[in-house]
Amino acid sequence: MGGKSANKAGYFDKLKGLLEEYKSIFIVTVDNVSSQQMHEIRASMRGEGVVLMGKNTMAYITKVRRAIKGFISDFPEYERLLPHVKGTGNVGFVFTNGDLKHTREKILSNRVAAPARAGAVAPADVYIPAGNTGMEPGKTSFFQALGVPTKIARGTIEITADLKIVEAGSKVGPSEATLLNMLNISPFTYGMGISQIYDQGQTFATSVLDIEESQLFKAFNSAINTIATISLAVNFPTLPSVMHSVVNSYKNVLSVAVETDYEWDEIHELKDRIKNPENYASAAPVAAAGDTAPAEAEKPAETAPAEEEEESDEEMGFGLFGDD
Repeated sequence: MGGKSANKAGYFDKLKGLLEEYKSIFIVTVDNVSSQQMHEIRASMRGEGVVLMGKNTMAYITKVRRAIKGFISDFPEYERLLPHVKGTGNVGFVFTNGDLKHTREKILSNRVAAPARAGAVAPADVYIPAGNTGMEPGKTSFFQALGVPTKIARGTIEITADLKIVEAGSKVGPSEATLLNMLNISPFTYGMGISQIYDQGQTFATSVLDIEESQLFKAFNSAINTIATISLAVNFPTLPSVMHSVVNSYKNVLSVAVETDYEWDEIHELKDRIKNPENYASAAPVAAAGDTAPAEAEKPAETAPAEEEEESDEEMGFGLFGDD
């Protein structure tokens, strides 16, 4: 009894020390994970984090929860862990101060293919692919009993179409398990899973790590624009709308100043431009006028030959009819 109590005390002391040392925690599950896999996962995490596992019993989970509650007086933020430390599965922790995405990749990378076992819950849909099985025709009835479409080709059984034989979340039946093993299909992979991530007082699902910074910026910018729009519509000042309110107010002041005699130094030139536009004509593009001048000067030269030609025609005409 003394040895068991000492082990428990040692485990909880280690848990408290890790909570103090590390800022991020992955709450993990290790169902169907072999001891060899656990050894490899621990080795891959060496230098970047610490894996802490316990017993796969409800009593153990209860004691872990009780231990975390005892730490809450010193670390109130760890209360967020309690809703995720539950159930009868083998729950553990991975502590780290490193990059969360990199740590997640290491945790999930070590997976081992496993055959389907009768009674096991399928983590994903299981399909039997179309193709030749290499089995003798005598086993056709077995395929027919499971509704697998087949034909005999070159003296062997051939599956004619892909077929989903087990649906995700359902239990694998004895016949399905036998068929998958006969076809040498190991449809499942087992490894450490992640149920929740704790980081500096916040808990979130692992899918949150897939969100890119550009997406966060876009969502934040959209929220700011929405707040500013609503604030301007209801005339309620907020930090995002203050800048727009100031600009709109200044535009209103400018409009009033233009219509009245009130002015200040910054808008004196604006009002003068409105009242006396001719005084600013010299500011118009001079280059454009200069460019058209040569073209205008060329026009008389182009029309001159035509005028001379007309005059010569008239003189010739008068000479011909002048004899009459």
